[in-house]
Parts: sequence; C-alpha cells; structure tokens
Amino acid sequence: MGKKFERGRFAGEEMLSCRTLYKANGFRDEDFDRPVIGICDSFSEIVPGHNNLRRLAEEVKYGVYRAGGTPVEFGSIAVCDGVCTTHEGANYSLPSRELVADGIEIMARAHRLDGIVLLGSCDKTVPGMLMAAARLDIPAIFLAGGCMLGGPAFGEKRKSDSTSAQEAQGMYQAGKISREELAEISDACCPTTGSCQHMATANSMCIVAEALGMSVPGSAMIPAVYNERLRAAFKSGEIVVEMVREGLSSREIVTEASIRNTIKLLLAVGGSTNCILHICAIAREVGMDAEEVMKLFESYGESVPLIARINPASYEYDAEDFYKAGGVPQVQKELESILEKGCMTVTGKTAEENWRGYRNLYGENRDVVTSLDAPFSTLSGLAIMRGNLAPDSAVAKPAAIAEDVRVFRGRAVCFDGEEAANAAIGARKIKAGDVVVVRYAGPKGAPGMPEMFKPMKLLYGQGLAKSTALITDGRFSGTNNGCFVGHISPEAAAGGPIALVEDGDEITVDVLERKLTLHVSDEELARRRANWHYEEKALHGYMKRYARDVESADKGAILR
Repeated sequence: MGKKFERGRFAGEEMLSCRTLYKANGFRDEDFDRPVIGICDSFSEIVPGHNNLRRLAEEVKYGVYRAGGTPVEFGSIAVCDGVCTTHEGANYSLPSRELVADGIEIMARAHRLDGIVLLGSCDKTVPGMLMAAARLDIPAIFLAGGCMLGGPAFGEKRKSDSTSAQEAQGMYQAGKISREELAEISDACCPTTGSCQHMATANSMCIVAEALGMSVPGSAMIPAVYNERLRAAFKSGEIVVEMVREGLSSREIVTEASIRNTIKLLLAVGGSTNCILHICAIAREVGMDAEEVMKLFESYGESVPLIARINPASYEYDAEDFYKAGGVPQVQKELESILEKGCMTVTGKTAEENWRGYRNLYGENRDVVTSLDAPFSTLSGLAIMRGNLAPDSAVAKPAAIAEDVRVFRGRAVCFDGEEAANAAIGARKIKAGDVVVVRYAGPKGAPGMPEMFKPMKLLYGQGLAKSTALITDGRFSGTNNGCFVGHISPEAAAGGPIALVEDGDEITVDVLERKLTLHVSDEELARRRANWHYEEKALHGYMKRYARDVESADKGAILR
C-alpha cells in the first residue's frame, strides 16, 4: 500500500486560491478536508453504451459522499466504432483512445485529484481510461455502463444484436429478405441503451477491467438496465474513497501478474481481437513492452481452451446470459488452477478472495460457462498468427471461426481500403473461394485502423461466411464471424507483404497451425517490391500527427 490519506490536497493556506475557485461552484471549505474524487463521465447522446452514464455518475457521487469524500465530475470524449465513419479516408475510433488517456491524465494532474472513478463502456474509451489509470498511479476504479439487452430472434440468432442490421443488409442484397424486413430488424435489434450485446470490444474491455482487478467484482457484465448496475455504481464511489484512505493506487493493481491473469481469461472467453492492441497499450504504462505481451498471448494460446460461449462463439447466448451465468468471477473460479491468486484488487482483497466471495444471483449455466475439463473448444478464443504474409504477427479469433473453415485456401481479391471492399461485396462481386484482402487500413495507412465488421457482416448476410475469408491490416469487431485475420503487421503502408499481394494469388489461412501464407515465391515478391510505391495521404489536424507518430498493430498502435 502507498501513503494513506491524512489531509486534503486543497486544505492548506497555500491552496487558498484553488479553494476560492472551487467555491464558485458551490463547494465549502470543509469539503477539502475530505478526499477529492474525480468522476470522469464519458456520457454521450451519440453512443448507446454511454447514454446512461450521467445517471450512474449520480450514484457514484452518493457513494463517494457516503464514504466521506468530495466528488467532482468532469467529462471525456467517447467514440463508438459502430457509429464512427471515415473522413478523408481516416478513421477516428482507435485514435480517440490516446486522447481519452491524455485528457484524463491532464485533468487529474492539473486539478490534484486524490482519486478517480472512470465511467465508460465502449471500444476505445475503456482502454483509454485504463491506460490513464495505470499512468496516473493514484487510487482509481473503473465502472462499466453495462450491456444492452438483446432484440427479437433473427436469422440463426436466438436474440438479435446491434450488428443484425448489417447482416440483414447482406441478406437484402442477396434477395433473401424484403426492404420492409430490413427496416424492421433495424428498429428492433437495439431495444435498450448499453454496450453492444455480444463479445465485441466494448464488453471484452469491460471484462478486462474487472479481470485486472480495477472494477467491483461481478460488475463487468451487469446489463445497463438492471438495478444491480446502480448498486455497482454506488459501491464504486464508496470503494474509491477507501482506496484513498488506505493508499491503494492503480499500479498496485495493474501489474504484470494481473495482466497475465487477464490474458488467460480473455483467451478462455473468446474476447475481441482488439483487446490485444489495448492490453499492449495498458501494459506499456506499467513498464511491459508489447513484444512481451504478444509472447504471453502466443504461449497461453497453446494451452488455455475456450470455456465460455457468448455471441459470436454461440448464437444462443449474449452478454446478459454471460452475466447470469456468473460472468468474470465464474470464469476465474474455473481457471483458478492456472491463475495467480494473490493479485491485489480495488476492494483491498486479492483476486482469489473476490472470486470466492462472489455470489451469483442467478446460478450456474454450464451451457454458457463450462470447466477446463470439458471446454467448448480446445483452441483458445484468440490466436496470434504468423507467416510470410505477417512476419511481425497477425490476429485471429478461433472462437468465432467455424471448424470447417479454420483451414482455408483461396484466391486473393485485393482492395485498397474498406470502402472499396464494401462496394464490391454490395455489388455481389465476391464469390465462394475468394480471400478478400483489405489493405492500407492499418494504424498509419488508413490512418486509424478501421474496424472491418461491416464487410464481414455483409458476407455473412449473403451466405458467404463459410466459403470466403477476409484478411486485413485493419481491425475486426469481436462480433465478427467467418474466416478472418486482422492486425497484419507490418501493415501495407509500412511496406508489409500484404502490400504486394495481387488478385488471383493463392493464400492459406490456417488457424489450427496459426499460419498465414501467401503462395508466391520470394523472387516474385522481390520483383513486386522493386515496383511498389506508397504515397501518403494528405492529412490535416490530429490525424496528420497520429499517422506520423503511431506504432504498428503488433506494438499496440501506441503513439511514439
């Protein structure tokens, strides 16, 4: 434990001017004898996963007051991958992560906060907040906004989800459903506020926060509309004040050991491929390098099986079902023989004490969370891929790849960017046996590394999910299924081999052996490289700086 709280940072005479300005907001002198707790609220009327955060922030404040602290609220940006569109070819979602982290660092340091509660739910906001917490090394706790409830049954799914509309669009393009049916599922598939219902990046990163020990035990997957979500908010406010009083800071929680545990848990639940980027970035804040993190994913990926089934690993169960089956604590119990049990958490208890003490209100569901002895698949949920197409690595998600396409050989159809690929798929130009290659979509090339959930969903809707593949130096959503590989490094804009692929080249995606192979001779690739030329895009503002400074995907797409 660090230094215990003795006196408010604004209590002394030297801080009179600061107190005076706080008083302009209605605060009193006695408020500064107590811990001052920042509440970073990423509320938005744009992002459904963040629409309820203003209400949760009020509950957090009540908890802070109850425990004897003084809450001060401020905002953060929050970008939704599903809503985010490109501008001049650039995608702003992943780049927002760095701004979230930097903004929180600035607010916390500039205003001398004793502790902080971070409220978020969605893709890049959660990792940005966790990066900031680790960087600040002050008492900090993360509170998720909760998942969305599922919509009516649609297609193969027992409950539709936020991507069902894109799947329906593919079905409409293939003449399988009417325009009226397309409009109906678009209206019905997102019935409540909350983060998207599947094991995509939002829910995966909220799971990461809890697995790291940075959240109230069992809180990651509470649906946004459940009353337990309000109680978790109140509890978070109480806990952070206690953390300040005891001197328990974030770097005593986010450690190499807790990161190792988190990687194992992610592999076991089939988390989003994006989590690999984000864990590399979070780990950097505590002194681990990306290469070390990637080696852990590779090493554990050979032994940690899939023991949780949440869409897209199963169309039967979504995030709400995972919560009712026990969520993170239940998976930790099943993995306890391979987890490091002494990791400290925000509760002041060890991870083992938390998962053993957690009480599930709904009971076990072995169809959702099973044991190490009877896994749903002996393959891990995530896989690091290598080969002559990905010398520095790539990422696949075996949990979402059907067994009959885990080894796929096909002919390349190349596109320089996602928009061109979407147009070709929409025009029904992709056929069975094709490997869709989407390049210049990496962190530097797009810039911003856009998510390829739409082309994959269109292929699914057209009935091509099991007869085509898609590989890219861009990213994927955790909800994608089919045969896909992303994060190919080096990216095309950096001269990676993916830039040299031509239409008709044979490519093999072998998820079982974790190999990504371009069947072209070294001599031919050398000839193509001699003729290759890349011209950087004309960029402006933040994205110009981002493209200049961003590292590759295998390094977490961090900024130099």
